[in-house]
Amino acid sequence: MLDATAKSVLEDCEVVAIATQGPDGPHLVATWGDYVRRLGIGDCLLIPVGTLRTTEENLRRDPRVVLLAGSLRVPGRAGPGQGVRLTGPGRIVTAGADAERVRQAFPWARGALAVQVTQVETLL
Repeated sequence: MLDATAKSVLEDCEVVAIATQGPDGPHLVATWGDYVRRLGIGDCLLIPVGTLRTTEENLRRDPRVVLLAGSLRVPGRAGPGQGVRLTGPGRIVTAGADAERVRQAFPWARGALAVQVTQVETLL
């Protein structure tokens, strides 16, 4: 599902924004791009989870996640800079192979936010 542009942006971004839907509207948090890269860029993205309690509560009601990343160093359609919006269902995993893999890389993590990317949109 991830195309070459999305992979390039994820390989170069500093921050990845994470949006979920809560009972009072959108909830926005972020993680470092390096955290995503360390765990591998593919159709299922893993993000280390320390707290993210509100995100976890939101995902129990509505599994939709939107990730937003951008990089000035990836060429866009109209000049420097490219952004991507990645959408798909997400869940917090605290047991199993993915959670253990995340804890190996990030000992402070209680698990992982696993997002299965089903839609990729380029921005800019």
